[in-house]
Amino acid sequence: MKLIKSYQLKFIAIIISCAFIIQACKKINATPEDNTKYVLADSLVKTLKFDTIQNCQMTNTITLSGKVSFNDDHVVKIYPLVSGIIKEIKVMLGDYVHKGQVLAIIKSSEMAGFGNDLVNAESNLRVSKKNLEATRDMFTSGLASQKELLSAEASNEQAQSELNRVKRVLHINGGNSNGDYIVRSPINGFVVEKFATNDMSIRPDNSTNLFTISDLKDVWIIANVYESNISMVHLNDAVGVTTLSYPGKVFNGKVDKIMNVLDPTNKVMKVRIVLPNPGYVLKPEMFANVKVTNEGNHDALCVASSSIIFDHSQNYILVYHTNADIKIVPVEVINTINDRSYITGNLNVGDKTIASQAILIYNALNN
Repeated sequence: MKLIKSYQLKFIAIIISCAFIIQACKKINATPEDNTKYVLADSLVKTLKFDTIQNCQMTNTITLSGKVSFNDDHVVKIYPLVSGIIKEIKVMLGDYVHKGQVLAIIKSSEMAGFGNDLVNAESNLRVSKKNLEATRDMFTSGLASQKELLSAEASNEQAQSELNRVKRVLHINGGNSNGDYIVRSPINGFVVEKFATNDMSIRPDNSTNLFTISDLKDVWIIANVYESNISMVHLNDAVGVTTLSYPGKVFNGKVDKIMNVLDPTNKVMKVRIVLPNPGYVLKPEMFANVKVTNEGNHDALCVASSSIIFDHSQNYILVYHTNADIKIVPVEVINTINDRSYITGNLNVGDKTIASQAILIYNALNN
């Protein structure tokens, strides 16, 4: 019995040893599983846009708030030159008027007085001419002295001078001799301010303008620069202006003037941008968003903004080498100007990046 049990134990030990040997042989002869790798299809590559990492001069931007204002060089404020009562207003606020167009009519005692002065001056001139002619005839006949002739000539010259003066005064005040002062527009443009109403009395000491006319072919954008941003704004810096009325349209200009004083109320410095205004789309008092751009003094890597992928609070770029070799590189975006982004990261000038459908390829690589 002891012999049989010994043989059984040896047999079991042999079987276990064979099992370990077979298992080891399987491990030696087993082929490792192939790691699947994402490869871009050639048909997809043909539809992609690529960009190249470049070394660019750093561009700084700052966004300012502002408003559309009149171009003061093309604005005329119309003040009354005489006192009186406004009898008829011919235009409304916002109307387009032509040079010489009647804006209002004022009944004025001063204008009536100028008319009377004209009649008197004309009458005095006629009398002086008749007197001069008679004196010359008498001088020729020896009935008048040369002194009397000179006196008659001087009186005629004075009468002529007085008539010329009255005509000039009347012309300055509109040239109307029936007591009406005609308010006319001195330029083509829009009525942008109106402080006149029918039957309003105008005093000689009235310092308020009746109308303001502006052609609005050019407008000013007055922007506010806070103290902390003054060093970032320079004369002739490029500017892009957007408005609430035209959110998709950018009006391009440049910083035309810097007012080198701070507003004592809100502690901001004003800058001016002059913009052409075709179609009169920009209206005075519109709110304006002003983006000022200027070249910095150092270089940075730049790439198309469409190459940037944002995921889990981090920006990435896909660096393309081959269809099967695409690297996901984390980057930090320093600034973005229009369609270019300035970045830092483990990149080299000349690296090729995927600039379209990047997010789809990024997701495929991660999966």
